[in-house]
Amino acid sequence: MDLFNTLLCLCITWVIIQAFRIVRSSTATPKKLPPGPKPFPIIGNLLDMGDKPHKSLAMLAQIYGPIMSLKLGQVTTIIISSAQMAKEVLRTHDQQLSSRTIPDALRAYKHDELGMAWMPVSTQWRKLRKICNGQLFSNSALNDNQDVRRMKLQELLAETHQSSLTGEAVDIGRAAVKTTLNLLSNTVFSLDLANSDSDMAGEFKEIAGDIMREVGKPNLADYFPLLKKIDPQGARRRLTVHFSKLIDIFDRLISRRLQLRKVSGYHVTKNDMLDTLLNISDDNSTELDKTTIESLFVDLFVAGTETTATTVEWAMAELLQNPEALSKAKEELKQVIEKGKPIEESDIARLPYLQAIVKETFRLHPAIPFLLPRKADADVEINGYVIPEGAQLLVNAWAIGRDPSLWENASSFMPERFLGSDIDVKGQNFELVPFGGGRRICPGYPLAMRMLHLMLGSLIHNFDWKLEDGVKIEDVSMENKISLTSQIAHPLRAIPIPV
Repeated sequence: MDLFNTLLCLCITWVIIQAFRIVRSSTATPKKLPPGPKPFPIIGNLLDMGDKPHKSLAMLAQIYGPIMSLKLGQVTTIIISSAQMAKEVLRTHDQQLSSRTIPDALRAYKHDELGMAWMPVSTQWRKLRKICNGQLFSNSALNDNQDVRRMKLQELLAETHQSSLTGEAVDIGRAAVKTTLNLLSNTVFSLDLANSDSDMAGEFKEIAGDIMREVGKPNLADYFPLLKKIDPQGARRRLTVHFSKLIDIFDRLISRRLQLRKVSGYHVTKNDMLDTLLNISDDNSTELDKTTIESLFVDLFVAGTETTATTVEWAMAELLQNPEALSKAKEELKQVIEKGKPIEESDIARLPYLQAIVKETFRLHPAIPFLLPRKADADVEINGYVIPEGAQLLVNAWAIGRDPSLWENASSFMPERFLGSDIDVKGQNFELVPFGGGRRICPGYPLAMRMLHLMLGSLIHNFDWKLEDGVKIEDVSMENKISLTSQIAHPLRAIPIPV
């Protein structure tokens, strides 16, 4: 019965919209949309997406060009597949194209209104961005709490060393999630969310993965707006459950800190991100309340944990398949870091090859292949075509990173291409935009970049790595699975050997 009702709704929706189009087209001047494949009735170009849309749309872009239009159900969608067109969207017309197309599932817990990554550009959004850029992720703030990240890295190395003594393979992705989670939770809360007495790392990875999957997988309500009211696939209901688990965790931590501050009588007790936010809230609760803080933490922990850990896993997989690059990285670390000494955040600037490895991993395996969707607030002309008001825009960072007109041997892992290059990931070089660009660039990228280099550099510097018995280098899968993020299809397992 549910299937029948869904199909009936689709048919009725299609008839109403077609009738409206006929009336509108008789009076309106047609707009010159970018080229694209001809849509089917009702479903539009949904079948053109395939199960790996970043690859399918990159292939279509070779036919229709770097700015392409599709009809996904009833949603006009513009696909951007070149650095030049990305610059038009992320810089030139950033002001008119900064709104978000909201996946219906994200309306759970009003996260579309409260989550900074998704809320409209508004006074509240500007206040949150100012807090992030000026207080949470500024260089001075990150320098102040680097001791906690140093401690968490030592724990990663200790656990990896224990595996090396027993010859046990390390699940790189799982180890990266646990370390990233604890790096973040100590920076924010001054405590471990993943400790040895619980399986919080595994539970958190599952929750974060569930959220990414619900947001990233096809949902009829996103393509046929009239279906939003009935949530036909239950995505919003499931995401409500996942959000509630995280918010319960954050609510307990915030309440505990508030009680501690009340009892101790001190304005600052931990000097971490939570105290910074509570101090701001104390000064002006209308600017930043508890609910907003919790939503900020949902975005920070879900996106930060998943994307950072995934990038570490991809980098290690590429290095195992490219032993020459791994050898160069180890040699550089050996020359810069004194034997037996840990890598410090201040060392990163003196490790250009390690930086190049991270950039090359971003190029080939951007954590969010399409970035987060944007929406046109008005008609915008780009390259002679009109992006109509209300259209969704997807920047295919995966396709741009593999564009043969930009990159020599575009499919090959070659960190050397970034040596002596000024290309960075701060949103100014549009051939490499893993964190987006313009006013919507990810505000947490300064912390993510520190954590990535520290984790990856520490694993390379302190251990040699070999695959499990019977597994050959060519057997390491470089296929990905797509939700909102691009994850390695089969978990990478490798045996550490102390150096």
